[in-house]
Amino acid sequence: MASKRIADEPAYVLHRYDWSETSLILEVFTRHHGRVALVAKGAKRPASSFRPVLLPLQPLSLAFGGDGDIRTLKSAEWVGGHVMPTGEALLSGYYLNELLMRLTARDDPHPHLFEVYAAAVRLLASGDPDAMQWALRAFELLLLKNMGLLPALNLQTLTLKPLESEGSYTLLPEAGLQWVPEDSRYALRGAQWLALQAALDAPSPMAALLRECADLLGPLQRPLRLMLNYHCGVGALRTRQMMLDLQTL
Repeated sequence: MASKRIADEPAYVLHRYDWSETSLILEVFTRHHGRVALVAKGAKRPASSFRPVLLPLQPLSLAFGGDGDIRTLKSAEWVGGHVMPTGEALLSGYYLNELLMRLTARDDPHPHLFEVYAAAVRLLASGDPDAMQWALRAFELLLLKNMGLLPALNLQTLTLKPLESEGSYTLLPEAGLQWVPEDSRYALRGAQWLALQAALDAPSPMAALLRECADLLGPLQRPLRLMLNYHCGVGALRTRQMMLDLQTL
């Protein structure tokens, strides 16, 4: 039986590690096939055409084949569009990659999430520090939604009561969205949660969320971080801890 060959597949490299003295194993996020493991034979050789191309946070077009858990990379081309993010934006890109590695399964397609990730990476590469934070919060929300891990933001999760516009609510890993006292530090008003749900349901949710997240960066960051850590099964994501460590230096 002939192995299946995929060509012209949009993709990003999420992670890479040594397979032998000359080859690499790649975890790539593709538009139509989800997260895929590939072996890039000879990619570490100085003359390899793969060597300058297989970089993280760069849009690629890949061809690969095989039927096993790890398929074989046949070709890789950089499709251009933006420069490599640097500094804090680069670490933020690695953070997005770590989230995808932890929360997505191999060979489980998420074409809409792929487009969301691509848009977030473009914003990171723009060099705008405000846009970077908006992109992170919007991506976190859409990732949780696409994975089926985000409760409806227009209802109290445990009681299914509608939100009151001026009421205070927070998002908790096990209890979902629930009422909290008005002076709670990481609470949003009901009207703000309703606006976020409307943005998630919009035809272009990434753009809609960027507008909403611009005014909610502080209150949103900790609840979303707790949700993600809980579902990733870790106390702190490695890349997030690296960013915190660098900020203290």
